[in-house]
Amino acid sequence: MASILLTVNGQQKRVEAPPDEPLLWVLRNRLEMTGTKYGCGEGQCGACTVLLDGEAQPSCQKAVSEAASKRIVTIEGLAQNGRLHPVQAAFLAEEAFQCGYCTSGMIVASVGLLKTNPNPSAEDVAGALVRNVCRCGTHPRILAAILSLNHKGAEK
Repeated sequence: MASILLTVNGQQKRVEAPPDEPLLWVLRNRLEMTGTKYGCGEGQCGACTVLLDGEAQPSCQKAVSEAASKRIVTIEGLAQNGRLHPVQAAFLAEEAFQCGYCTSGMIVASVGLLKTNPNPSAEDVAGALVRNVCRCGTHPRILAAILSLNHKGAEK
């Protein structure tokens, strides 16, 4: 075990964990932030996506010690001052979810995309979300939600 200082959603959190423990398990089990989901455990489904220094990354494949020097943002950290992040609001407006299991990873990955490309094409969105799986097949609504944000300052 090691004492590891993390910056999660703008707050510093100290955890006792093995340095090689996946960030996903630290977030869920030690910090009780359960919005980040476990899917495949291999970084292939996107359910565990978080932002590390603004870049979408699978938290199941990142050791907590690797994340210690980075700013970590989870789905819980996107809303600010009681207001949903524009991507969250767009997902609601377009009903871009069904069972909801993939939703947090899809939203976080979309926020990461919009930070670097605030006006993505449909191809850009598809490329950015290629590692995010939705088994319910709501991809058309997810695409519509993200594209609805073009020119609306969603790069927040």
